[in-house]
Amino acid sequence: MLIGRVMVSKAKRTFVAIVAFALMACACVSVAGCDGAANGGSGTLKVGVRSDIVNFSLLNEKTGKYYGLEIDIAEEMAKRLGYADVEYSTVTPDDRKDVLLEGKVDCLVACYSVADSRLESFDFSPTYYPDDTSVMVENSSLITDITQLEGGVLGIMSGSNAGPLLAIKLNEMGIIGDNIISNTDEGTQYEGVYVKKFASYAELSQALEEGVVDAAVMDGSITDTYMNEDRSLLDISIADQNYGVATQKGSELSPRVAEVIQGMLDDGTIAAYIEKWN
Repeated sequence: MLIGRVMVSKAKRTFVAIVAFALMACACVSVAGCDGAANGGSGTLKVGVRSDIVNFSLLNEKTGKYYGLEIDIAEEMAKRLGYADVEYSTVTPDDRKDVLLEGKVDCLVACYSVADSRLESFDFSPTYYPDDTSVMVENSSLITDITQLEGGVLGIMSGSNAGPLLAIKLNEMGIIGDNIISNTDEGTQYEGVYVKKFASYAELSQALEEGVVDAAVMDGSITDTYMNEDRSLLDISIADQNYGVATQKGSELSPRVAEVIQGMLDDGTIAAYIEKWN
């Protein structure tokens, strides 16, 4: 069962294809069914989660325990699926796709939003948290409007879909042209801005503070971790993000997860978790 896809106007499909190919090409991988699904009413559900997002999924390195909205969702989901235990593995935007494709985890509950490129490889549950992509700046930069970033440097987390979404938005606004001048592991040069990639949000936040980048682009859920009194969010949403539980495409676990998450939405469980962590 899949939730709605991120839609792009027909006129922009050529540009979207270029961006998706350059930045988020999906490998063609043969996928096997999840081990956890075969366990039925017992066993351990292996879940990939983030370790660095306050109120969503944060790892206490002293205790080895994770805390947050997505941990509560994963725990309750596993219980309703009939699993006896949950085993968590930390994933990042750079590696979470491969971790799931390779079967190292049964599912991802990791601020993972639905996108056309991801739907080629994964199934998604109904949306458990709607979000959007934001642009953060230092107040000292005196940047108050995204148009002021033309000719500047914007930072993103490597492996996130913020890059393609940002490029589409900037292209629609006329801030960048249709051509990608260069694309490397370090960043992408467009006609109008340079998008620099970072290995972690902590490094991206430091780069923003040091002026290495003029703005940091990340999901709203993540901005809470790095926001302070010296920073602001520009009054613009780059794109909607709908977080769902990702499972291997066509796996036996996919419809079960979708049904459970829908049940948790219907009975108010997820709403209660969101209120708890807000």
